[in-house]
Amino acid sequence: MKYLNLALLILFPIAWFAPLLRAALLPIFGMDEISVITGLQSLWESDAVLALLVTFLAIFAPYAKTIGLALLHWNLLSPKTLPTLEVLGKLAMADVFLIALYIVIVKGAGYVTIETAWGLYLFSACILTSILISWKSKPHA
Repeated sequence: MKYLNLALLILFPIAWFAPLLRAALLPIFGMDEISVITGLQSLWESDAVLALLVTFLAIFAPYAKTIGLALLHWNLLSPKTLPTLEVLGKLAMADVFLIALYIVIVKGAGYVTIETAWGLYLFSACILTSILISWKSKPHA
């Protein structure tokens, strides 16, 4: 598990730059790819508070949890911190929920075309893998 966790330190940044979805006002104008990073760039221009929240949920929470689990696996962090690390993982999952909600709302608008891309699946898999690793990291009595 500890090596799978270390792999997440590489996979998370890839997922942040990978296309989560493709969107277009009308299909005839071509599709723009949106990643976590490009989405955050747009948010910082329009709503700094929301951008700060999404930055925490999408980048800091999952990466801090992954680093914390790595420290825990190599006995450099107390097992008492595991509940806090699990909360960080659940907060990161909230970001995936927000992306899914956005896709559903925009698809209902009618004039916008949305397609999910491979980055959404990679990002979701990273979050779910992180949750599994923290679950498996619990000390067994």
